[in-house]
Amino acid sequence: MPHCHRFRSTPITRREMLQTCASGFGAVALAALCAEQAQPQVIGTHHPVRAKNIIFLYMDGGVSQVDSFDYKPALERYHGQDPHSVLRVEPTQFNNIGRVMKSPWRFRQYGQSGTWISDLFPHIAQQADDLAIVHSMTSRFSEHTSANYFLHTGSGLQGRPSMGAWCSYGLGSENRNLPGFIILNGGLVPPGGLDNFNSGFLPAAYQGSVFRPSDPAVANIRPIEATPDHQNQKLALLRQLDRAVQDRGGRVDEIESAIANAETAFRMQAAVPELMDLSGESNATKAIYGVTSTNNGTRIFGTQCLVARRLVERGVRFIELTCPNLGHDRWDQHGNLRRGHEDNARAVDQPIAGLLRDLKTRGLWNDTLVVFSGEFGRTPFAQGGDGRDHNPWGFSMWFAGGGIRGGVSYGATDEFGYKAVENIREIHDLHATMLHLLGVDHTRQTFRFGGRDMRLTDVHGDVIREVLA
Repeated sequence: MPHCHRFRSTPITRREMLQTCASGFGAVALAALCAEQAQPQVIGTHHPVRAKNIIFLYMDGGVSQVDSFDYKPALERYHGQDPHSVLRVEPTQFNNIGRVMKSPWRFRQYGQSGTWISDLFPHIAQQADDLAIVHSMTSRFSEHTSANYFLHTGSGLQGRPSMGAWCSYGLGSENRNLPGFIILNGGLVPPGGLDNFNSGFLPAAYQGSVFRPSDPAVANIRPIEATPDHQNQKLALLRQLDRAVQDRGGRVDEIESAIANAETAFRMQAAVPELMDLSGESNATKAIYGVTSTNNGTRIFGTQCLVARRLVERGVRFIELTCPNLGHDRWDQHGNLRRGHEDNARAVDQPIAGLLRDLKTRGLWNDTLVVFSGEFGRTPFAQGGDGRDHNPWGFSMWFAGGGIRGGVSYGATDEFGYKAVENIREIHDLHATMLHLLGVDHTRQTFRFGGRDMRLTDVHGDVIREVLA
């Protein structure tokens, strides 16, 4: 880590000392550390725990439900017709309404459940009996930034705590050397930026820490001091200054959090390199994740999925994976749908299937909830000639793993896959279900802010009990 500035002969304040040493001990990406030392006791669980950890597979941009998990034969019958003549068309993001467009991919039934999945996801399709697919998810927003905030925080406005922060706040971390909420960055920052992973009004110790799926995963994680003793002397000086400030003015939460984060950053110098060292993983394991693939996107996301499994093994509470940068706009194909969706699916399909299989093999399946979702879906008619616009009125997402009943298809959209019409759900229900499986009642996990008891689901949300085992 970088050296501190040379000490001066005149006294310096503790705040100045923190500022000058921040790069050496803070490690920019490590702001969300050591909640157990810096913050009050966590709330804990309200009922039996079904899952201990969550892996959230964030499909940034919005996967087309009618090209992936929501088979609609009517699109073939009405292909090429004016959508206004067969359904009520809502205003879209760009309002460039083309013709009804059938899926370019064939759908097939898989597993004993007979779940319909398109050829976009041949590897995930082999795990069909492990999935609980919700076909009737909806969002309140059709624009990426607000929809991303809604997906992550339960509000379309900037500044609310992310779902990962709420999980860490409620349950803490099982590993004092790693954050409780980690984002594995595949290379794309989503619309809305890092506020999708923020702690909002919760204490800063609960915000997400962004790791790269490469070495080094975190900036400034490797010390540059000549000896460990040199670095220990710096930490000892900070502790001495800390005690002096406490004696004079009592506890200051912000400074105490910074000191605790610095100490955890020190411990992470050993934890993070060991986490990211995949040399101990077998060639067979790397192969099922796609880490050895000739496709760059598959290698990146495969590495993310493998690291996610390793984080689960180390007790990290909430792990979110973002999509790799493939040279075009995420899953957001307003044009060139075939190429864009095929590139994205090729990157994530094998790694996700490998993750599901590996969790089972290692006895982690029952303790790990896996969630696959974007911020909304896409229209069943074309934008222009070969794209699809944003569609918040009905889209698909799925659960797998801890506490989930596999082989379930829940809810339904209309015959075009456009609007949810049966068992309509929204993002608040997704959040309520995730918290429920962690043993948390979403109506009771609150934080006092602005004169009211705030919660992830605001005043909404119901657990989707039909997908529970």
